[in-house]
Amino acid sequence: MNFRRGSRNGEPEINLIPLIDVVLVIIIFLMLTTTFSKVSGLEIKLPTAEAEGGETEAREIVVAVTAAGEVLVNRQAVGERSVEAIAAALGKSAPADGDTPPVVVINADARTPHQSVVDVMQAAQRAGLPHITFATQSSAQ
Repeated sequence: MNFRRGSRNGEPEINLIPLIDVVLVIIIFLMLTTTFSKVSGLEIKLPTAEAEGGETEAREIVVAVTAAGEVLVNRQAVGERSVEAIAAALGKSAPADGDTPPVVVINADARTPHQSVVDVMQAAQRAGLPHITFATQSSAQ
């Protein structure tokens, strides 16, 4: 018997077929075990605009909330800080005529307690004013 030891004359070969088989099995396994779930998010319907017709200014009710939590509706102080008193003041300042309710613009100080802003939002909801926005200033000022 003649056993050869030593180097081969040609270059060594790497067989890629088993590697491809293993990769395909892994891909099939991952495809079968992966579950796809739809994450529910906010459904936002963007407004549409037409180029024709002029812009109309939205009626606004400006609500200022100081750092101490005091509430001013259209620059008039509200006596109490309760949701009912703020809702009454918002109801008085909202015009009765018109197809769309006015927009409530909340100007809150940066140090305002969070609860004071939430109270103003609840009062706007109780007064039948669903459109609320917050006024901010840019950091350049």
